[in-house]
Amino acid sequence: MKINTDYHIPVMLQPCLEGLDIQANGSYVDVTFGGGGHARAIFEQLSPKGQLVVFDQDPDARNNAWEAPNFHFVPANFAFLRNHLRALGLPQVDGIIADLGVSSHQFDTAQRGFSIREDAPLDMRMNRNGGQSAAALIASADEQKLASILYEYGELRNSRALAAALVRQRDNAPILTTFDLIKALERFAPKFKDHKFYAQVFQAFRIEVNQEMQVLKDFLEQAAQVLKPDGRLVVMSYHSLEDRLVKNFMKRGSFSGEIEKDFFGNVQKPLTEVNRHPIVADAQECERNSRARSAKLRIAKRNG
Repeated sequence: MKINTDYHIPVMLQPCLEGLDIQANGSYVDVTFGGGGHARAIFEQLSPKGQLVVFDQDPDARNNAWEAPNFHFVPANFAFLRNHLRALGLPQVDGIIADLGVSSHQFDTAQRGFSIREDAPLDMRMNRNGGQSAAALIASADEQKLASILYEYGELRNSRALAAALVRQRDNAPILTTFDLIKALERFAPKFKDHKFYAQVFQAFRIEVNQEMQVLKDFLEQAAQVLKPDGRLVVMSYHSLEDRLVKNFMKRGSFSGEIEKDFFGNVQKPLTEVNRHPIVADAQECERNSRARSAKLRIAKRNG
């Protein structure tokens, strides 16, 4: 079974497989199917009694699926993990993997609007069949909302000035393409660091368009509920906002990082970390796949 590396090269494939601790007859879920790299490698380790469920809301991802009695493709956002697993008769599973962020295919498909490299419609939706595009968001949000998005999700300290510039620009002409957005903010781009600046801007609007932080919270809470005792949760993140949520939830059972206790003083947390510190890709993988450079892999198991 060949992995479609033209669509997306799976990051830290072997550490992910080891983290899942795959049992041949077990049931596993890949909530970010994409090109199917991680999923195919998992499937190859399963017996006919094992089950693999994959999620992806991007219609393009379905082209990478295959037919098998024990393989199930769910064309939905992983925020609805629990309900779909119940519908498939799998209320509990042995392992779940999530490779967060945008796939190489989505970045490389210009018309999706994720990349700063080419002029394209300013879309940024993971699921193009619904929701508000980035262009529609920028056209309709007030200045305070735009500043909040840029500050919280882009971690840009001059977010108010950026928001004001966007409002001035859209009053003159609509911001409809990726290059329109870049041009509206070009005077703020630091010399020699413009690529990072625009990446932060695009990240901010992408996160808001797709509600990525809330979706991640919903997923983590449901993952802890559907895992069997000692079942594994493997999550790979690519920026500090995602990683902070994953780390806090795995370490302390809350997204704020505060430890919650019951009436008797017992710590309330559903997961225990398998690796205390995040796993990162080695130099050889980073050389082969630039996306691996920012990846952080965290693994936890469900408490009994």
